[in-house]
Amino acid sequence: MTASATHHRVLARVADEGFTLVEVMVALTILSLVMLATVTGLRTLANTQVAIERQTDRVDELRTVSSFLRDTMESALVGAESGGLSMGGSKRGSGYFEMTDDALAWKATIQFGENFGGSYLVRVAKEDDSLVLRWQEESGGGQSLEWEQAQQRVLVEDVQAFELSWRRTYQSEWLGQWEKGDVPGWVRLQVQASGRYWPELIMQVPN
Repeated sequence: MTASATHHRVLARVADEGFTLVEVMVALTILSLVMLATVTGLRTLANTQVAIERQTDRVDELRTVSSFLRDTMESALVGAESGGLSMGGSKRGSGYFEMTDDALAWKATIQFGENFGGSYLVRVAKEDDSLVLRWQEESGGGQSLEWEQAQQRVLVEDVQAFELSWRRTYQSEWLGQWEKGDVPGWVRLQVQASGRYWPELIMQVPN
């Protein structure tokens, strides 16, 4: 057998044992599908992780704000006027309570840090698209500062709705309109933020 014939036989054997074009295309298609499924799975996992973190942050925000408001309301200072509440703020040492459609204000003891705090007039209100806490010291003459000039801190952002209501006793009906001279026993806050409604926050007003 000549060298040329031997060479042709080797090439024919290699050709018989190699992959056809169809097999190569099928293999590449399967590999592409596997890679696509892997990338899609990783992307879904990342989106799920982001959604969980957002939900966790929302729950933490809800818990923190609700706890702060409850504690602040529980430390409310009430006076002897108007059934324990002096409406609109009056003498130093008296109580203070006021409620409008989108704002709730009262007098409470607040601790800012370890060595700083005291009795302040505080207000929680919806300002633009945020739920804002403002606080100020009661003036000696009984006249409070304008709330727009008071110190502030944003409690919740992206707020669509903030509704307030009150009732005199636990069994009474909830009322939306408050007037000076009314003595609430309970107040209810309803907040919608980031397109979701928070659980109703019901707080007892000390009397």
